[in-house]
Amino acid sequence: MKVEKFKFNHLPKLLIKTGKEWFDGEPFQRSAIVAYYSILSLPALIIIILKIVGSFWEEEIVQGELLGEISKALGPETARSIKEIIESHGGETTSIFATIVGIATLIYGATAVFFQVQTALDDIWNAKSPYKNNIVSILMNRIKSFGFILIIGFLLLTSFVLTSILSTFSNRLERFLPEHLFEYIFVFDILISLGLIYMIFASMFKYLPSLHIPWKSVRIGAALTTILFMIGKYVLAFYFNTMEPGSTYGAAGSIILIMLWVSYSNLILLFGAYFTKTYAECYTNFKTKTI
Repeated sequence: MKVEKFKFNHLPKLLIKTGKEWFDGEPFQRSAIVAYYSILSLPALIIIILKIVGSFWEEEIVQGELLGEISKALGPETARSIKEIIESHGGETTSIFATIVGIATLIYGATAVFFQVQTALDDIWNAKSPYKNNIVSILMNRIKSFGFILIIGFLLLTSFVLTSILSTFSNRLERFLPEHLFEYIFVFDILISLGLIYMIFASMFKYLPSLHIPWKSVRIGAALTTILFMIGKYVLAFYFNTMEPGSTYGAAGSIILIMLWVSYSNLILLFGAYFTKTYAECYTNFKTKTI
């Protein structure tokens, strides 16, 4: 069967079709569920990532970088709240049994968000788990979700290393380059962030669903999702830091901001997943095949 080639003038039609399927898929309800689980998973997720990346990079530096990004996106008050969460989970001396239970609880909690996202992606692709036993299916999905935490940890480590090299390199170039040229080095930092976000979305679209999805569709879908995510990221950061909507909720303000940010991010993720599916159906010999 001959496959039609994608042309740029097809994009409006693709986006309209994607938008209809996205809206019919109850994205706001799904995003609210993921946002709820994100609050439960956040402490465990951050702690595990800090431990993973901190084993290669100084943990205090990693923590500072993460809190700095959170502060930019959600405001300094939310960053301080998350810092308190991190500090409240460190430094305790416990028994071996308590440590094992604690680690198991952290892993289970941290994988909750990815488990919910995987469920949503499987629904989008009409995919079914290859495991007949429900317990085995849940266990394998949790293992897959933990694998994504490791992927994110590795990508963050790579990002920190590249940013550090760029910082060192730029400090040396500062002596030789004119000031107006030196100012544009920050573009490389933005490109590193774009690459990191793109790889996370691409990995999620490719490996989270219980399907063999063509890379051609994944690449296009992840690129669109990255663009939409970055636009929304700066718009929300401006809104959060200018209007301070969390102040309306008092002590719960930080939690509300986190839920709003995660809910928006998941709306974009779901739109990107629907776009990937639409693209695969229109421009590839896509056939449903569970893995």
